[in-house]
Amino acid sequence: MEEIIFAIDIGTTKICALVGELREGQLQIIGLGIVPAKGMRKGMVVDVQAATEALAQAVEKAEQTSGYQLSQAIVSLAGDHIGSTNNRGVVAIGRNGTGVTPEDIAHALDNAQAIPIPHNRRIVHLIPRSYTIDDQTEVRRPIGMHGFRLEVEAHIVTAAEPALLNLSQCCANVGIRAEEFVLNALASGESVLEPNEREMGVIVADIGGGTTDIALYMQGTVWHTKVFPVGGYHITNDIAIGLRAPYEVAEQVKIQYGDCRPEQIDPDSTFTIKPFGGETIQVGRQDLAYVIEARVEEIFQLILQEIKRSGYDGLLPAGIVLTGGAAQLRGITEVAERVLNVPARVAQPKNLIGLVDSLHSPAYATSIGLLHWALTEHQVIQPRRSQSEWSKRVGSFFKALLP
Repeated sequence: MEEIIFAIDIGTTKICALVGELREGQLQIIGLGIVPAKGMRKGMVVDVQAATEALAQAVEKAEQTSGYQLSQAIVSLAGDHIGSTNNRGVVAIGRNGTGVTPEDIAHALDNAQAIPIPHNRRIVHLIPRSYTIDDQTEVRRPIGMHGFRLEVEAHIVTAAEPALLNLSQCCANVGIRAEEFVLNALASGESVLEPNEREMGVIVADIGGGTTDIALYMQGTVWHTKVFPVGGYHITNDIAIGLRAPYEVAEQVKIQYGDCRPEQIDPDSTFTIKPFGGETIQVGRQDLAYVIEARVEEIFQLILQEIKRSGYDGLLPAGIVLTGGAAQLRGITEVAERVLNVPARVAQPKNLIGLVDSLHSPAYATSIGLLHWALTEHQVIQPRRSQSEWSKRVGSFFKALLP
């Protein structure tokens, strides 16, 4: 049976709509639409109309190339409004003789998400980190195991409700229902990580246009996530300010001459640009590299601070895996290794089949990862009953007791 999956990666600089089809257990890309993003800043919608227009173009191209009329999609999520925390949930294991059941796990996870959340935030990911059955810790798959008490430790990712509603509105405006939101770094991890990296300890850093999203994996699952409001856009902006040139010129300079290793560049090497004012000037490539290196170092310093704050410093033998458009900067792995003191590599999606000529790039790790995420078993968030609903039920119960 063929299964059709639609994924939309709505970024700060580009929108990538992909249609995947599962044929005989293999994922094939049968439709794609890639257009420059509009109305987005730091991963968030700032102009619904402009974002809708760009999204409509991407969806139209994906539908034309795939031949399918699409109605729902899994959508990427970024922005510094995203937060995360960890919590535990405990339930008694039923005395049915079959051990732990999926219902037991669902109840434990439901208890784990019982955390105080402001009314303007929503849980988007509820990821089991580990299970404990009675005194047996670090249980990976508790289904069928016997005991009296099941405890789950979960990683909970939350997002601002208005930001999600804005993305949903843009999708609805083009006839698409946002079925699920997935954090960029988690989607990228699905497409670029090796199983042994997840097991040993690794960080995925998706350095996009407006944000840098990280996810820390240990023991085969996600242990920590964080989003920083800095990315490739800020590198380009630094260049534009330094050269007093239009943003488009600075972006082209970054792509063509950008490097993170000023000490390896010939001090006499130059290139010409036309800044504001119209007169052509000579710019030293080494000077450009110093500007880029400073911002890239800042990004990795933020990642280092977050690793230390989370308590996993020194516990990442597999190092850091870089994805996103900015990961294509020359020399970025050397800066990462120097700042973080761990191995670093730039990864791109692998084992691609179908319309993939333009997708062999770190910039599309999230887009491909969204399709893989849809095919992988993940915990689906079931909203808990609101306080008002419980209050009504309890209130009606007491009213029934009154004469």
